[in-house]
Amino acid sequence: MKTWKPALRALLWSVAWIASGASATIDSNLYLSDVKFLASNELRGRATGSPELEKAAAFLAGKFREFGLRPLAGKSYLQPFAVTTNAKLGAKNQLHFTEGGHRTALRSPEDFIPLNFSSSGSLSGTVVFAGYGITAPEYNYDDYAGMDVKGKIVLILRHEPQEADEHSVFLGRSFTAHSQFASKATNAKMHGAAGVILINDRANHAKEADDLPKFGVAEGPLDAGIPFVQAKEERVESWFRDAGKSLDAIQADIDKDLKPESFAFPESIRVDASLDIERVVKTVHNVVGYLPGDTAEYVIVGAHYDHLGMGGQYSLTPSVTAIHPGADDNASGTAGVIELARWFSAQPKQKRGILFLAFAGEEMGLLGSAWYVAHPELPLEKAAAMINMDMIGRIREGKVYIGSAATGSTLRATLDRVAPPFHMNIDYSDIPGEGSSDHTSFITKQVPVLFFFSGLHSDYHKPSDTWEKIDAPAAAKLLELVAAVAGELQQASERPQFVRVAPATHGEGAVGPVSAGSGYGPYFGSIPDFGEGTKGVKFADVRAGSPAAKAGFKAGDVMVEFDGKPIQNLYDFTYALRAHKPGDEVKVKVMRDGKPLEATVLLTKRE
Repeated sequence: MKTWKPALRALLWSVAWIASGASATIDSNLYLSDVKFLASNELRGRATGSPELEKAAAFLAGKFREFGLRPLAGKSYLQPFAVTTNAKLGAKNQLHFTEGGHRTALRSPEDFIPLNFSSSGSLSGTVVFAGYGITAPEYNYDDYAGMDVKGKIVLILRHEPQEADEHSVFLGRSFTAHSQFASKATNAKMHGAAGVILINDRANHAKEADDLPKFGVAEGPLDAGIPFVQAKEERVESWFRDAGKSLDAIQADIDKDLKPESFAFPESIRVDASLDIERVVKTVHNVVGYLPGDTAEYVIVGAHYDHLGMGGQYSLTPSVTAIHPGADDNASGTAGVIELARWFSAQPKQKRGILFLAFAGEEMGLLGSAWYVAHPELPLEKAAAMINMDMIGRIREGKVYIGSAATGSTLRATLDRVAPPFHMNIDYSDIPGEGSSDHTSFITKQVPVLFFFSGLHSDYHKPSDTWEKIDAPAAAKLLELVAAVAGELQQASERPQFVRVAPATHGEGAVGPVSAGSGYGPYFGSIPDFGEGTKGVKFADVRAGSPAAKAGFKAGDVMVEFDGKPIQNLYDFTYALRAHKPGDEVKVKVMRDGKPLEATVLLTKRE
């Protein structure tokens, strides 16, 4: 009897769904109306920390109230948490240099500008030219070879060598990770530099203006742990003449044979600076509404409702300041949560409840979901599964990606039973960026998850991600499938058991807002906790059987050193890991319950 009851229940659910005219119950017009509002100019891209995001939160809370969902902690639908949303230039940014006994002041932001991830404070010292500021053992290239920069200020070039050479051991016309500002900052810090001055490599970009970046657009950690400014090349050209050097000739020589041309400037050249970067902390909100069931168990349906506001460092048009509507990313998923909440609130009470969650801070690194799983308003051990919807509004040719089904013992079987009547082209293969959305936070707490996604497109993270491009009828059809899956999970006699899944070959991810190590090279096996307030890299989880697990590390540990290098943030860890290869043994130091713990880790190859 038990062998046929689950299949019969799924069949009856599907028959009942079709007989009830489900295509009319998930309303594509209501869905699109919600997408339009969330992606409207009025909400200005819903940046985390903006008044417009709070307006979106109030809109969601109003919908949950209208549908009769239950507020939880504090009798409010809003779960507050603090986020460092951005940085701004303070009033005391100064940079002077002494040359030949003469003191010269540079103006900010006309002559120099700190980058938004720069540390604040005083900076003083002599200067060393360190080429492009790159250490790349895989290319047998090191601008710091033979140079002592401890306690000194390094002057480095933007970009990387041989960028116009398609046959370069670097990537030629495509830049490697070594060209990233954050990588240059970490490398300088790990060599002991006191600060960094970056200038444009004008010899390789003669037709481009020597412009300084707009403050706030550089990708990097909240605080890189080292002062970092960019200056106009013309303001420091005389330093090279004082050293008997030609900057144009230096760049040409590096490009010719990839041999470093680093040197110390005369000690008569000295820099004194005071950098003032203010971190902006705002209170933002997850939005939480509960539809109870007959038991304490429940299913989670969620999506993030924030986006990029006017652009910034995660925009794919970083030079453009304009509203990034985020219609697909992720007004489409948020409107899906609203529509499912509306539909389920009109259905009879089921065995398990449904918790509807809308997360803030996803674009900044899964901050809202990371906060929620650390401060759940219902016990996570009672969660049967978490369903996450991120970018579901642009389905093409009926194709839908469903990720992470292997994290629950019965999830794939449930999908195989429930999905056929909906006639969708379902792809269970690896999803680009699958680890880059809020279900990842629930995996770290051993909650089975499903990730619904309609695919990337050319408007991703651009001002052109507008509501007119949303296919509302196709999204509504997908929501019918999500509702059927959630309904099956509500009524199933046995809840899915969590299954640890081996990572894909790209599993630890490339550095970005939501990454965890290196996108290539050796495998370590940690999953980072993206919450704020930790100096180092906190492990939200450690993958079973990974090098980190075999060394005895576990969730909650905070990495503070990797191979003797101090680790202050995820970017530092990425950089340090990338410098190694499979088979290397490295000493790793973590803090566990306030006490240091050190172990040797054998890095392995990604499989």
